[in-house]
This record gives sequence, structure tokens and C-alpha cells, in this order.
Amino acid sequence: MSDGTSAAAILADLIRAPSVTPDAGPALDVIERRLRPAGFAVDRPIFTEPGTPEVENLFAAFGGGERHLVFVGHADVVPPGDPLRWRHPPFDAAVEDGLMFGRGAVDMKGGLATFMAAAIGFLERRGPDFGGRISFLVTGDEEGPAINGTAKLLAWAAERGERFSAALVGEPTSASVLGDQIKIGRRGSFSATLTVEGRQGHAAYPHLAENPVRGLTELLYALQAEPLDDGTEHFEPSTFEVVSVDVGNPAWNVIPASASARMNSRFNDRWDRASLHGEIERRIREVAESPRLATPPIRWRLEEEPSPSDVFLTRDEALIELVSGAVEATTGRRPALSTGGGTSDARFVKDYCPVVEFGPVGSSMHQADECIPLDELARLTEVYERILDTYFPA
Repeated sequence: MSDGTSAAAILADLIRAPSVTPDAGPALDVIERRLRPAGFAVDRPIFTEPGTPEVENLFAAFGGGERHLVFVGHADVVPPGDPLRWRHPPFDAAVEDGLMFGRGAVDMKGGLATFMAAAIGFLERRGPDFGGRISFLVTGDEEGPAINGTAKLLAWAAERGERFSAALVGEPTSASVLGDQIKIGRRGSFSATLTVEGRQGHAAYPHLAENPVRGLTELLYALQAEPLDDGTEHFEPSTFEVVSVDVGNPAWNVIPASASARMNSRFNDRWDRASLHGEIERRIREVAESPRLATPPIRWRLEEEPSPSDVFLTRDEALIELVSGAVEATTGRRPALSTGGGTSDARFVKDYCPVVEFGPVGSSMHQADECIPLDELARLTEVYERILDTYFPA
């Protein structure tokens, strides 16, 4: 592999192409310029939805055959924040002390660059008749609302006859050192707003009003008093967190008319969204309708936010072993099989084929001075190329 097609060279080009979500076009230009000379056919469909930004995406593919490995990633990045907080400008791809700095270096242009370098190197060695198909499915909407990105791009590809046999997502999944874990599933995400209605009145005359904050406090305590579960074989215990409480009241002497709380749960495979919603309502009713309440019955409503984030677990042992073996052969460490963390676009991919996530260490993602070690880029490229060699045996 020449220096120009190394992961470091590709990543530098990607970082220098600012692509703050949802405008990933400049980074997609870099990907297309790199993949077309290697023989990849490239499409860049644009998807829209009322009330959401228009998003450009990219699909590139090479080869043919039943074995079709797709690399899934995103070229959009979060805003860099105050540039003065960065040691180097966030879109300069500066290198210092063996580290490349830049927004997206870890999340996740590093994964894109290393898989591109691996695929190009693989094709240079093996030629076009390697017995399968390699593709890139890259969105510009992962850091945004994720409406006009991967989900629609997968459907678009399926309508054109693409059939994936396995997928690799290059999110920064390593925790402390490269290869200490891969992700074989993700918890689901449940978000909802709990509102308690009261009666507005003067704070000096509480008997003439009904303070909804009291009822909301009772309900929130009940919701968090007991854990949702103790975890399952492959998943940590489900979580339940209150992320915001609001009454919309700027006055000191007014009892508000209503109070609301926004909540989020990351749930394991003991639940789905319907059963979790039912459990939350059960806990609320148990308190709201309790005869011990000195106040009037709590008047409440629970409004669930739309979310496509269901819990899932990859059960393709051959794929898990293939990725684990490539990681161990390259890094010398056997990766733990993790399902922790937040959501990723793997939640969409799992409806089309088995999917495993593996990428760089994510300790600096979304931070000022986001950076990745150059030697980590080289080793990650080696892991991905080993995966390709194993998935498409000579």
C-alpha cells in the first residue's frame, strides 16, 4: 500500500473536508475520489422528510457473489465547538507526538479511513476475482436525527437487489485499548414525557390551588425506587434516568398549572418498548391511585417519543468468531463481547444481516482535541484487512 492510500492519508483528507451534520457532502467527495479508482461503483442518493434536513448519503460496491460484506459508517460529525479550545484547528488534521487531531478523527472518520485503506489494499493483493462483494454504506445523518440516513439507505439498496450477508460497523467501540471489546448488540432506547396536571394559584394560598410538583415528585420517586431488572446473560441491567424536570414558571409567587419530566431508559432484552411502557405505567398507577395519598388523585399522562432503537443481539457465532479472531491475531488480546453504550446505526442494519461493531478507542470522541494515534490507525487497518481475507478465503 502506498503512502497515499494509507489510512492516515485518507483520514487527513476526510478531516480536512468539514462535514458537520447533516452536510456530509465534502467528506463524501473524498470517499468517492478514493473508491472510484479502486473499481467501486458509487451512488450518492439524497433522502428527504418533511420537517427534517435533506441528507446526502453514499453507497459504493465492488465485486459479485453471495458473500457480501458491507461496511457501515457515517461521514457527518458533531460541531467542533469553540476552536480556541483546540490545540490545533479542528479541521486541519494536524499530527503531533504520533496523534492526528481533528473533528471526526475517532467518531467516525477513523473507522471509514481504515476500512477504505484495508479494502483498497485487499483488492490490490487479491485482484477483482476474490469471490464476493464488498460495499460501503455511509450516511450523513448519524449524528443528526437519523431519519434520512442509514435506514433509508438500507431500504434503497435492498430495492436495487443488494443482499448483504454480513455487516461491520466501524464506530469507536474499543474502551481503553484497541481490541479490548467488540459490540455484538445494543440496548434499546425508550424516551417519554410524564406530565402531571394541577391547578394554578397564588403561592400564598396553596389551599386554593393544586401543586402538580408534589404529584410529579411522588411519581418520579416510585419510578426510580426499584431497578427495572438485574441484567441478563448478554446485557447490563436496564437503566432509567430523569433527564429534565420543568414547570415553565418564571414567577416566585405562582403555583404552576402543570409539571413535566423527560425520561430515558436504556433497556436490555428482558423488555421491548411496549412491555417497558406498560411497566412504567403500572408503577405510575400504583402511586397515582393509592388511597394513602393525602392530596387528590394525581392526574397524569405519559407520552412516548418515537424511537426506532429496539434492543438486539447478534447470534451469528461464525461472524463473531471471525471478527474476534482477527482482532486477537493483530492485537494479541481477545476482545470482550459487549452490548453496552448508546445506540448506533447497527440498530437498522440488524434487520438486513448479522452485524458486529468494531472500531478505535473512543475516549476523545465529541471532545475538543479529538484525536487518534497513528499506530492505532495502522493496526485497525490490519484488523479490517484480516477480516476481509478471512471472510473471502483465497
